[in-house]
Amino acid sequence: MHSLQLTINGELRQALAVRPHTTLLNWLRGEGLTGAKEGCAEGECGACAVLLARPGPGGGTRYEAVNACLVLLAALDGGEVVTAEGLRSPVWGSPVWGSPVLGSPDLGKARNLHPVQRELASRGGSQCGYCTPGFVVSMAAEYYRPERTAQPKQPGTPPSQTPGEHNAAQHSGPNGFDLHALSGNLCRCTGYRPIQDAAYALGTPEVGDPLRQRLAQSPPLPSPLRLSGPDGDFVRPGDLREALEVLRDQPDAKLLSGGTDWGVEVNLRHRRAKLTLAVGELPELNELRWTPDFVEVGAGLSLSTIERQLGQRVPLLAQWYEHFASRLIRNSATLGGNLGTASPIGDSPPVLLALEASVVLTSLSGEREVPLSDYFLSYRRTVLRPGELIRAVRVPLPLSPVTGFYKIAKRRFDDISSVAVGIALELDGDRVRKLRIGLGGVAATPIRALATEAALKGQVWTERNVRAAAAVMGREGTPQGDGRASAAYRAAMLEQALLKFYAEHELEHELKAVK
Repeated sequence: MHSLQLTINGELRQALAVRPHTTLLNWLRGEGLTGAKEGCAEGECGACAVLLARPGPGGGTRYEAVNACLVLLAALDGGEVVTAEGLRSPVWGSPVWGSPVLGSPDLGKARNLHPVQRELASRGGSQCGYCTPGFVVSMAAEYYRPERTAQPKQPGTPPSQTPGEHNAAQHSGPNGFDLHALSGNLCRCTGYRPIQDAAYALGTPEVGDPLRQRLAQSPPLPSPLRLSGPDGDFVRPGDLREALEVLRDQPDAKLLSGGTDWGVEVNLRHRRAKLTLAVGELPELNELRWTPDFVEVGAGLSLSTIERQLGQRVPLLAQWYEHFASRLIRNSATLGGNLGTASPIGDSPPVLLALEASVVLTSLSGEREVPLSDYFLSYRRTVLRPGELIRAVRVPLPLSPVTGFYKIAKRRFDDISSVAVGIALELDGDRVRKLRIGLGGVAATPIRALATEAALKGQVWTERNVRAAAAVMGREGTPQGDGRASAAYRAAMLEQALLKFYAEHELEHELKAVK
């Protein structure tokens, strides 16, 4: 066992005798910081949310909310964490947010509340209170998000009747608050409306706000770490070569990036790895670059970081982001991790298959590039060799101009897909020049809908031809029934996804013609 050093709510703390599989949540609660709760232990409820200090714009810091139940404490050695208690911590100095709470005089006695806490309390958003610290943390991350700006009122929009009234299609309030920031936080008292009202009532951080001032400084940088414990070892290498040397010597090491999958295994199935190799912070896995032939996305970049850096430049990815779990998960999850688990219901493979992406695999022997369509061998088996890891994902250029992503699940957001479909289309006049369709949830691995692609290639893009191809698509893969959907339902949803794609494309085409 080993001692670690972390900055918690502005104070430097020592974590003594840490085991490699100790989670941040368990350690925080052991330290008396019990605002973070364990509600599900798998990143579904957000009751354990905390803020991590990560690289932000201009060399400063960005606060990102993550699930503390999924983060291994060892992965944060040298890092900085803010909990719900820390938002009003006296360590930060004399905060400017000491104004009394609106409404109840009893609430008004609570001094030094953070603006997020104050708005939630005054608008009845706390309900039973169990989930409130998690909501507070996620709202605080959005409160301090550098890109958040007030949204101009759209012409013809009726005047707001309540603080929470907004354009539901945009999921954004007049103060620029993105409601998707709370998509991973569940309220068991169904108090979502007052929580939404509190979010949309928030202003901007004041100049003297100590946490705002902290954002102007650089975040802590990760440093190499090796620790041992009775249930396994943990290594955070200093560079990619060291990581590959460790992997060569111990090819069965558990590769750790965001931890959103492995953390569930540790918590719910009590799995322990003989060696955990943390590669998510390696600079070589955190680059994003454009070339004339492809865009390369580092396997260690979080999905939120990819979203910020790519924006709308890869439209199919832009359509997909918000459907991948929640913001809390996307702040940690990576493409490398999602592809490394090789799950047949992973949400990124259908999109990347439609984009004809490839994976860059690296080892001490060198690098090789493998088309993603050849990467999956069978259920949870891939072409990865002992000693290899995924360094990056490459998407070839130019991109197909017409794309669509369809995820069929029991909930619209933050749910496991029953079926996922990514489509990329290129027309030559009114004929299909190129069509790529990626499917998830209908076979032992993610697959390309090759028969459907062949059925439409060179055909005129008409409803009749698309309907004929949709019947083919309904027979793609080997769908099976389970708790999420029956085999017949999955087949029907494959058919409907292609028909919906056609309908949306035709509607968009008609709207452009009218304009």
